[in-house]
Amino acid sequence: MKRNVTLEEISDGKLYTAGDLVKADCGGCKECAACCQGMGESIVLDPYDIYQLSENLQMTFEELLAERIELHVVDGIVLPNLKMAMGEEECCSFLDETGRCSIHAFRPGICRLFPLGRYYTDDSFQYILQIHECRNQNRTKIKVKKWLGIPDLKSYEKYIANWHVFLLDVQKEIEQSQDEGLRKQLSMLVLREFYLKPYGEKFYEEFQERLEIQKRKSIVH
Repeated sequence: MKRNVTLEEISDGKLYTAGDLVKADCGGCKECAACCQGMGESIVLDPYDIYQLSENLQMTFEELLAERIELHVVDGIVLPNLKMAMGEEECCSFLDETGRCSIHAFRPGICRLFPLGRYYTDDSFQYILQIHECRNQNRTKIKVKKWLGIPDLKSYEKYIANWHVFLLDVQKEIEQSQDEGLRKQLSMLVLREFYLKPYGEKFYEEFQERLEIQKRKSIVH
């Protein structure tokens, strides 16, 4: 999701790598779930997020769509996002009765990052610390990779970078095409090829194979 802001507006102005210390640890977010409320459609899910939810909840994409996620258009592409529960606070539907995350062990990447974010440059990215998002101002330092808690982080980061570049390519094709039929086809391509088809045990390998297939087809140049 594109944001037309500068680093100075949203962060401490620094760029971090996975091995850097960053002031992000909220101490377990005791009695606080503010970042899980009023998020609207902003928790956009990538294929790995869906893979994790499907595997751990034993639900297909269609079943998740019926209960836990919804679709909306992000920069011209149809993508899934976490569904907010109805009510005054519009909280995440995965919060339990005590206000704690019921999927914390396999929560989506955006949730793992918070209050961090990603700053993309060409085909790679670094991490940033968002300064206006988290209510807890008494955070302590922690290594980025420990904060994320993602197994095989190197493969995950490579996947995220490739996914970002691919989405940008699709968006560019949609913006430049004058063919309404092709625009609709491209807007649904990502959903069909990377979300609806289930993955096996080797997610990163299977994802890369699907990516290479799309490149060979020259659907996205």
